[in-house]
Amino acid sequence: MEAALEEKTNPVSLIRGPATLYFGEKLLKLCSRFLLLFMLSTGDSQGRDMPSDAYTIYRTDAPITIDGGLDEPAWYAAPDVGAFVFPWYESGKQEQTVAKMLWDDTNLYVAFLCEDAHISAEHTERDSEVWKDDTVEVFTAPNPETPGAYFNIEMNVLGIFLDQFHPDGPGVPVESEWDGEGIRISTSIEGTLNDDSDTDSHWILEAAIPFVNFAHVAKHTPPKAGDVWHLNLNRLGGKTNEQYSQWCASNTREPQFHSPADFGRVTFSDVASPFWRR
Repeated sequence: MEAALEEKTNPVSLIRGPATLYFGEKLLKLCSRFLLLFMLSTGDSQGRDMPSDAYTIYRTDAPITIDGGLDEPAWYAAPDVGAFVFPWYESGKQEQTVAKMLWDDTNLYVAFLCEDAHISAEHTERDSEVWKDDTVEVFTAPNPETPGAYFNIEMNVLGIFLDQFHPDGPGVPVESEWDGEGIRISTSIEGTLNDDSDTDSHWILEAAIPFVNFAHVAKHTPPKAGDVWHLNLNRLGGKTNEQYSQWCASNTREPQFHSPADFGRVTFSDVASPFWRR
């Protein structure tokens, strides 16, 4: 039964599609990886009732375990940002990404589920060229009064990351010695890494980014309810299907994620996302 369903349905449609499920102890004990992804669909996309470049980040009122599992109720309930766009598409499959965010007094939490037929990564050192791997990124300018001062945190499927602070905006050499502290990342893969002889399903990345890293720029750390940050989420497709996709499209002719003028707007809410949204 499960195998037949997997042949007909990809994980991205499951994570985003409408569902009404019984969330109980027996179901959790029997839950397979397939059903876990299906249960994530409880959280709907905000794109239906909000501008595509706007997103509300709800609080989580329970601890988030960074394990690449996304099995906390808060993740089930959180809406996703909407379908990623491919501003510079030329050819190949447009593999979709589902991304969600949460926060508490300590961290910004980010989750990505990436549809991916050929998962690959080679870089294993911090601040290496992870953008050449299957990678997801968080770019943010946490103070709307200085929208050109932004951070980029780029994380590959191995959980290796590159982080930078651009106090003077894009195109200016990065001279800051800023290094993010306490960033926790975990990933999980449904497939085989660096093996193009078969077809993979997807990979998940879950991250906790401490707000203290943004304290020298943001108005408030942690944010206050109603605070707005400029933020974008990006993805690079690795060596086999090198696609560039984003939550909010950069208005540039060539592929360029370092475009803070095109970042989306996220608003921090002190409301916990309701578990049942319909």
